[in-house]
Amino acid sequence: MEQLSGLDSAFLFLETPRTPMHIGGIAIYDPSTAPNSFVRFKDILSFIEQRMHLAKSFRRKLANVPLSLDFPYWVDDPDFDLEYHVRHIALPQPGDWRQLCIQAARLHSRPVDLSKPLWEFTVIEGLNNVPGVPKGSYAIVSKIHHAAIDGVSGVDIANAIHSIDVAGTVAPPDRAWVPERTPTSVELLARAQMNTLATPLRLARTIVKSAPGIARMVGGLARGNLRSSIGSVPRTRFNGSVSTHRVVDGRDFSLSEIKDIRAKLPGATVNDAVMTIVGGALRKYLKAKSELPRESMVCMAPISVRAAGEKNALGNQVSAMTIPIGTHIADPFGRMQFVHEEAQASKALTNAAGARQMSEYSQFMPSTLSGLAARLYVRLGLANRIAPMFNTVITNIPGPPVPLYMNGARLVTQYGLGPVFEGMGIIHPVFSYCGRITISFTSDRSIMPDPEFYAECLQESFEELKAAASKKPMPAPKVEPVPEAPAVVAVATSKKKRRPTKRKPKLTIVSAAE
Repeated sequence: MEQLSGLDSAFLFLETPRTPMHIGGIAIYDPSTAPNSFVRFKDILSFIEQRMHLAKSFRRKLANVPLSLDFPYWVDDPDFDLEYHVRHIALPQPGDWRQLCIQAARLHSRPVDLSKPLWEFTVIEGLNNVPGVPKGSYAIVSKIHHAAIDGVSGVDIANAIHSIDVAGTVAPPDRAWVPERTPTSVELLARAQMNTLATPLRLARTIVKSAPGIARMVGGLARGNLRSSIGSVPRTRFNGSVSTHRVVDGRDFSLSEIKDIRAKLPGATVNDAVMTIVGGALRKYLKAKSELPRESMVCMAPISVRAAGEKNALGNQVSAMTIPIGTHIADPFGRMQFVHEEAQASKALTNAAGARQMSEYSQFMPSTLSGLAARLYVRLGLANRIAPMFNTVITNIPGPPVPLYMNGARLVTQYGLGPVFEGMGIIHPVFSYCGRITISFTSDRSIMPDPEFYAECLQESFEELKAAASKKPMPAPKVEPVPEAPAVVAVATSKKKRRPTKRKPKLTIVSAAE
């Protein structure tokens, strides 16, 4: 049994019929690499079943504390049924990209069953007319509640159901899975009481750990060594209430081309280039609607604070930083320079404060008040009344540079799906895999009725940034001067003002520069 953190629980509290809080993706597979060039649905079930022991999220469900007096717990589901969680459908002909996106959006708009393990896979056959995808391919649309995973632990789940070779053999578990006993309500209440008694001590420890970071941040801001890059965040069509319907789409780019683009700006990263592309796309989209704000739009970028020893752990180990994305700048390369500078300032501020220590404060949010605050925020429509904290989320999930396989079928590409909620109506998951990078988006259908147009804006923004970067000379490599070895001069130590001694005079090493 393992308790959810305050941040994990927040994703549960934010869930409403209009705002399901799961993340996921669209993974496309080519069965021609599998044995007999064919993969049956029961083969997929068997493959996943053999790997259940590699990720805890698969067979754990929620156990809620009575009266919400404490955060819920993860417990084994004694009635786990794999076929409930893995479904099977097919696209009608012609089986094109738009049909796949529409079907994925419909699946993504429906919440997962909170009484069962919080994930679903839907196998979609009939992808016969998707550009760049072999005919006869199939997709798996995944949904996993954000309370169970973040981007990094999501990678652990992806690793669990993939192999790096066609055979895909995996070592069996050490022992057969036996579900642990489900705790009673009395036991959960007793744990809640013990946690309440221990809270002051845990809070004091967290304050002590975070104090140096807060002092560094305050001192840096006072001295001018650090600065906050965020002023007022403009309100856009993406910062209001949302409906129950979703739209998804995305574009695929060459990772090497994006690396070539960022190489033209010393110190820039792939993330800087991606945020620049998204900023350009949002600029194009809102300008076409005559809604482009004068101020730069701002993104929230999650950052992992998961330690190396916390691999495969359930829940979220993330903090976040906010970065202006230059929607007010028409020149693509000038926008990237702006984004890079703002990202550097935000990283410096986050590092000074200590991202992990700051994230630990979520543990001390009272569960009853947190849930009530989240529900009131939605029911009162406060997203339409208070200033937004950011306009979109851009989250980068790195993938492997080598091909992955499932049942011998090669993973061709993958696009991310994310949650939208009150006050934040568009999210941009970014996946990299095998030399390609996909920038996808999930939005609300009432906010973005034309997702195909926004996907075109992403493509045009990339092409414009690539053209602008090609005109810039490659910066000269930074060559650090090799310091010359100091000349060694032997200097006898003066004997003045010293008593006579029979020892030999000492030799002092002095550099020629001195």
